[in-house]
Amino acid sequence: MGGNYSAMDPMDVPVPNIDKLIERDGYLKPYEREIRRRYACFKDIWDKMEKWEGGISGFTSAYNYYGPQFGADGSVIWREWAPGAHSLHLQGDFNGWNSKSHPFKKLEYGKWELYIPANADGSCPMKHQTRVQIIVNDHLYRVSPWASYVKPFEGFTYQQFIYKPDNKYVFKNKKVEKPASPRIYECHVGIATSEGRVGTYTEFKDNVLPRIKDLGYNTIQLMAIMEHAYYASFGYQVTSFFAASSRYGTPCELKALVDKAHEMGIYVLLDIVHSHASKNTLDGLNEFDGTTSCFFHDGPRGTHSLWDSRLFNYSETEVLRFLLSNLRWYQEEYQFDGFRFDGVTSMLYHSRGIGEGFSGHYDEYYGLNVDTEALVYLMLANEIVHNNDQRAITIAEDVSGMPASCRPVNEGGTGFDYRLGMAIPDMWIKLLKEERDEDWKMGHIVHTLTNRRWMEGTVAYAESHDQALVGDKTIAFWLMDKEMYTHMSTLSDSNPVIGRGMALHCMIRLITHALGGEAYLNFIGNEFGHPEWLDFPRAGNNSSYHYARRQWNLVDDALLKYRFLNDFDRDMQTLENKYGWLRSNPGYVSCKHDGDKVIAFERAGLLFVFNFHPNQSFTDYRVGVDVPGKYQAILCTDSKKYCGFGRVEPNNECHLTQNMPWGNRSDSIQIYIPCRTAIVYAKCD
Repeated sequence: MGGNYSAMDPMDVPVPNIDKLIERDGYLKPYEREIRRRYACFKDIWDKMEKWEGGISGFTSAYNYYGPQFGADGSVIWREWAPGAHSLHLQGDFNGWNSKSHPFKKLEYGKWELYIPANADGSCPMKHQTRVQIIVNDHLYRVSPWASYVKPFEGFTYQQFIYKPDNKYVFKNKKVEKPASPRIYECHVGIATSEGRVGTYTEFKDNVLPRIKDLGYNTIQLMAIMEHAYYASFGYQVTSFFAASSRYGTPCELKALVDKAHEMGIYVLLDIVHSHASKNTLDGLNEFDGTTSCFFHDGPRGTHSLWDSRLFNYSETEVLRFLLSNLRWYQEEYQFDGFRFDGVTSMLYHSRGIGEGFSGHYDEYYGLNVDTEALVYLMLANEIVHNNDQRAITIAEDVSGMPASCRPVNEGGTGFDYRLGMAIPDMWIKLLKEERDEDWKMGHIVHTLTNRRWMEGTVAYAESHDQALVGDKTIAFWLMDKEMYTHMSTLSDSNPVIGRGMALHCMIRLITHALGGEAYLNFIGNEFGHPEWLDFPRAGNNSSYHYARRQWNLVDDALLKYRFLNDFDRDMQTLENKYGWLRSNPGYVSCKHDGDKVIAFERAGLLFVFNFHPNQSFTDYRVGVDVPGKYQAILCTDSKKYCGFGRVEPNNECHLTQNMPWGNRSDSIQIYIPCRTAIVYAKCD
């Protein structure tokens, strides 16, 4: 990458707080040279950005330079970066679609500029909703990479429209504080309606945000916001990076959604896709300047073999300017609080993570397979996001377990706040698909839930959108399958499949929430056991919306059992809000008994006991506790409140500990734990 720091011996590169990192994990010591080398690459680029025109602020707000810039005098200056082009023209409603009348002037470094004077009356020639199009090399029709509003025109191809309404949206509410215990509701605006169509920003604001608030989630993660021409891509084949998807409504309506969330005290994350881009040329970034490079690597390195998409060239200055400005755009223009970075594993490794097992050996993270350019981009991105807003949260979707991903950049880390605990949902789905309940290994469950790096935040989740996509199905459907169609009525006869399914649905979510991480995530609708799977309208399903919606009618119907699962989820979030186990130290597991199928652990002053045995209940079961005193049940999955048998109900009955060490704890308590039941105890003295 080049620069003063890169020219130094890596061991001489000053990393301000690297001692903290190595003190915390001594196994990183043999890799100190590589950690310092990576930091040197980061520091060289950071210092260059500070010296370039406009400094860091100017470099990361390039949307004020590129694309259409509207002057107070009614004129327009339009700039683009197209290093491989030999000509650029602009046509549109403003010039009667004359393809030759408005040529761009070529500047240095691959930049192009067009000046359009005001009309004779001083008005701007480009009104609100003016349709425009860039022509590259006289025959290639393109959308500006900086377009802030695009929508389909005469077919499926998206075209750019000028978006500058007379009444700009003015935010009424300040951003909310960073939650200490993020309880994240992952959601997709388009599927958030019960009807067989695409939902809207306004409907989500009015109908879904109140549900989320009522459930006790303090954070939403909005998916598929960046414009994507192909709806069935779930938003992961982005075509216009600065444009909020027009299929749900206008930019002002998205701003109103974010504003309403802030009014409710809900933190808002954007699912950002900087790992790859759509291969579309007519309405995407691909071949914008007529070459196969421009924003992307040329050749095989520039294409993802599985996703069939283009891969960014993070060593290119203008690509860094584009992507870092994109982050700032959503922070400032739309007031997003933070980001979930998609596809981080693909970015980190030259192999894109394809075929990698990631054993956890540190050689895998500090060898030649690591893509230094992409890693440095992520360091820059995290530093920029957190400098823009100290309250920002960033989350990495990384399955590899790269050490120090969630440590500050000044320690030699990548700078994320959390990583997704992706092994957890994989474990649950594998257990439900392949093993009988009586064969579940408690030690394996505990290991998967607790196998995370010390002082690096993990987002725990039992299932996300990934597990519900076509080809798989929701946990509720794995548990209860076709019985959900016939036995979810409160008036129907009891059914063992439904009984088992509802019990395990609650238990799986509670143990994941309480033991699996420092944040928790749930995908929209899964809290109440949404049946079936997700499948977007496409040629293979006759463009059906049947599986691309949320059936809120199921949970709203008092005669259906879905409401019991919803009630449990609400009470679980409420309990975490009161006791704060996500922001506490990891739980101490005192029991993981394979024969009894019992797991017990303490966290945040609470005692959690799980009996996964399908038919064996235990009376006077001894469980270790470290704090003596009186304990009472405050949450039980078997409560009649959740359509359980009511064998244990939260009440004022207290259980006194005994001065008998157990499970490596100083004291112990004897309790009744029915089969397929989880109970949470709190001190009552």
